[in-house]
Amino acid sequence: MKKQWWQKEIVYQIYPKSFYDSNDDGVGDIKGITQKLKYLSELGITMLWICPIYKSPMDDNGYDISDYFDLAPEFGTMEDLDELIEKAKEYGIKIILDLVINHTSDEHEWFKEGIDNPNSKYHDYYIFKEGKEVPNNWRSVFGGSVWEKVNGRDEYYFHAFGKKQPDLNWENEELRNKLYEMVNYWLEKGIAGFRIDAITFIKKDLTFKSVESDGVDGLVKCTKTSRNQPGIEVFLHELKSKTFNKHNCVTVAEAPGVSYEELDEFIGENGYFSMIFDFKYADLDIASGSEWFKRIPWTVKDLREKIMTSQMNIQKFGWGANFIENHDQPRSTSKYLLEQENNKDAVKMLGAMYFLLRGTPFIYQGQELGMTNFERKSIDEFNDISSIDQYYRSIQEGFTEEEALRIINLRSRDNSRTPFPWNSTQYGGFSTVKPWLGMIDNYKEINAESQVGKKGSIFEFYRNMIDFRQNSIYSECLIYGDIKPIDTKNDEIIAYTRQNDNEIIYCYFNFSQHNVFEPLNIKDKEVIFNNLKDADIREDGIILKPNQALLINIKNKGEV
Repeated sequence: MKKQWWQKEIVYQIYPKSFYDSNDDGVGDIKGITQKLKYLSELGITMLWICPIYKSPMDDNGYDISDYFDLAPEFGTMEDLDELIEKAKEYGIKIILDLVINHTSDEHEWFKEGIDNPNSKYHDYYIFKEGKEVPNNWRSVFGGSVWEKVNGRDEYYFHAFGKKQPDLNWENEELRNKLYEMVNYWLEKGIAGFRIDAITFIKKDLTFKSVESDGVDGLVKCTKTSRNQPGIEVFLHELKSKTFNKHNCVTVAEAPGVSYEELDEFIGENGYFSMIFDFKYADLDIASGSEWFKRIPWTVKDLREKIMTSQMNIQKFGWGANFIENHDQPRSTSKYLLEQENNKDAVKMLGAMYFLLRGTPFIYQGQELGMTNFERKSIDEFNDISSIDQYYRSIQEGFTEEEALRIINLRSRDNSRTPFPWNSTQYGGFSTVKPWLGMIDNYKEINAESQVGKKGSIFEFYRNMIDFRQNSIYSECLIYGDIKPIDTKNDEIIAYTRQNDNEIIYCYFNFSQHNVFEPLNIKDKEVIFNNLKDADIREDGIILKPNQALLINIKNKGEV
C-alpha cells in the first residue's frame, strides 16, 4: 500500500483521569499530561491518544459526553488543552482525541430537551419508542435492557451501553450534520485525528424485533441487532467525506463486529478509516467482551493463530493498530503471561512480539513499566460500571460471590485505570491526596522512577525497542515491510518474518520456560535484536532460551 505518515507513529494512550494530577484533587488532568511530556519524549512517543476529556457527568468515565465543545472542569480548560497541543509539538508529539458519536450523556442539552419536549426536533436526535411494555428483549453491553422508561410517559429510549448513555439516532440527517460540524471543529483546532469509539453501533436493525434469548435473564446481547448492521456503510462514507477527507488526519476505528471479509470497506484504499483495532486476539480468554463469566481456556498456539490470522487479513487490504493493552482491557502481563507476569524477560518478550508486527504500535500508559493486574477484595472497591454489572450478572448465571469476584478481578477495566505510579511515595507520586481510584498494591516496586535510566528495566527496553523500530538500518523493513508467519512446530513459539524487496528479518518469541530449537538453515545469521544477554545460534537453527525474543538477519544480505 501507499506509504502514509501515520504508519511510522508510536502512539501512547493516556487515560487522563489516572495519568498525573497537577492540582492535587485526586484526579489526573490536562496540565498533568503537559508536565510529563519530557517523560513521553524520552520514551520515544510521537503521538498521544487521549481518552475523552469533554464535559461529562463521568458515569462511564468520559464516554458519556454532555457537551462536545467544552471540557470537563476536573481535567482543565480549553486554554490548558491549547497549551498541551503547542508544547507537545515542541517535542514532536501529535495528539489525537477520542470521538464518541454513537451516544451522548443523558445530561446533554439535546437529550434533556428531547425528554422535556417530545415535540421538539431534539426528540428525534435519539431513539424513542412509545408503549406500555419494553419494546424488545435486547440486552445492553453494560447489562439489563437497552430500553429505559421515560418518567411520566409511556415511552422508552434506547441505550446500547449505560442507561445514562442514550444512543443518537443516526437516521436523522440534521443530527448527522451537527456531528460533522463538531468533528471539523476539533480537526481545525490542531489535533491530528481521532480514535473513534464504538462506531459500528451507529446503525440498528430498524425492525426492533425481539430475538431468541442467550441468557438466564431472558435477554439477548444487542451486538446481534445493533452492531455493524446493513446500511452502516452509507453513514460511514458520509462521515468520511464530510469530515476526515477535508483534513490530513489519522482515524483509528474501534470497530468490533467487523469480519475480515469486510476489511476492504473499512481500511482499504477507499476505506472509511486509516486503521482499525482487531479485538479477536484481545478477547481470546472469554466468549465475548460482554460475557466475562464465560471463560475460555487458551494456549500460546491459539494466540499465535489469532494474531497471524489478523495480521494476514489486515495486510491484504490496509493497515492495523497493534495493541496488547487499552483502557477496556486488563493488563497484558497478567492476561497473557499468567504466572510469569512479574518475569521481566517474559514482559519484554511479549512487548516485542506485538510491537514488531506490521502496523502502528499502540502503548497504553504503564505498559512500558510492566504494570500488572490488581486483586480487589470486594466489589465495593470497583468503579467501572461494566465490572459491577458483570459481577452481578455472573451471580445471576449461577456463580458464587467468590467466583464472581475472581472473574471480575481477571477482567476488570479498572485494572488498567489505576493511577500511574511515578514513584514509590504515597499514592505513587500521582497525587498528594487520595486518588479517585485505589492504587495497585505493587506500585512501590513497579513505578517510573525505579526504571527510567536504569539498565535492564522494562522502560529502557521499550525505549530501545522504539528507537530500533524508528531509527535503525532495519526501520524501513520493520515499519513498511510485509509480514508472514513462520511455520513453527513448537506450540509455545510465535514466529514471523518481516520483509521487503531488500531484506528478510526472522522474528522469534519463546513463551515457554524451557529451551526450544527452531530450524533456520540460512548462512551468515546475525542477531539484530535480543531481549536477553546472549543467543545460541547454530548452523541449522537457533536455540531459544525461556522468554527470549530474537530477531535474525543475514549478514551483508547473503543468500537465503
